[in-house]
Amino acid sequence: MRAQRVWKVNGVANIGHLQSRLDDLNKRLGQLESQHPDSWKVEDLKSNALNLSREIDDIRCAEATAALSELLRK
Repeated sequence: MRAQRVWKVNGVANIGHLQSRLDDLNKRLGQLESQHPDSWKVEDLKSNALNLSREIDDIRCAEATAALSELLRK
């Protein structure tokens, strides 16, 4: 499973949807770690979860920057 960018600057995806995907990834990661702690899938899921959390952070930062820019423009 490869991480993919799910948002664009002009069309921000729903953070709730992304957070739900991250929660699902973390749940699967916990299950896999308890069953097969040495599996290569654990590292793959960790990587995907980190990438998704970075995307969520990027979106939140972009939204905050846009809001601040709007305030400063007024």
